[in-house]
Amino acid sequence: MAKPQEKVSFGQRLKQIGMVFQFTAKQDRWFAPLVAAAVLIPLALTVVAVIFWGWIWLPLGILFILLAVLIVLNLRSNKAMMNAAEGQPGAAAQIMENMRGDWRVTPAVSSTTQMDMVHLVIGRPGVILLAEGNPQRVRGLLGQEKRRLSKVIGSAPLHDYVIGQEEGELPIRKLRTTLLRLPRALSGKDVNSLDKRLKALTARPQMPKGAIPKNMRPPGAFRQSRGR
Repeated sequence: MAKPQEKVSFGQRLKQIGMVFQFTAKQDRWFAPLVAAAVLIPLALTVVAVIFWGWIWLPLGILFILLAVLIVLNLRSNKAMMNAAEGQPGAAAQIMENMRGDWRVTPAVSSTTQMDMVHLVIGRPGVILLAEGNPQRVRGLLGQEKRRLSKVIGSAPLHDYVIGQEEGELPIRKLRTTLLRLPRALSGKDVNSLDKRLKALTARPQMPKGAIPKNMRPPGAFRQSRGR
């Protein structure tokens, strides 16, 4: 299940936002110009509004500037995280664990010593298998997991994806939007029941080390999950 967000103080939140700024600026060369535009354009409009209609527009202008900057930060930090995660073992599981919503994620239910792995996700769309690694090897792992799961999932939909850039594979930057667009086939009770059955079936192996380097992960407040 996606990790619940911990309550943080205002100071901690500001520190997190500052870290996200630094991370995104390193990954995205367009970030600084876009932030500047998000400040200067509303600022110019606010000045005009204050001149013609009075000081009442000043606080509204400040709020609009803050909102514009946060929107740019959210969108560009998401993109920067996806670019940084590209090709990193375990990136798909990391993204799923930080998505908002009821997603039950078990990383690396099947893996090889070559860092090929299959992650199990349970959610409202059904059961989802995400494979990362060498396409030939992970397709074999996928087949094994599908046969194993088919014995216990009943009529629940089973979706499977190979993460990658080749034809027939799912780019990791499209993972979130692809899963969010899947039709909801299960109720909350169905998800709970299915999760219990699969936990009894699936042993959780140790996640390979080095899933995503720390310098390639934004802080928890902006990690993923914002894909709605």
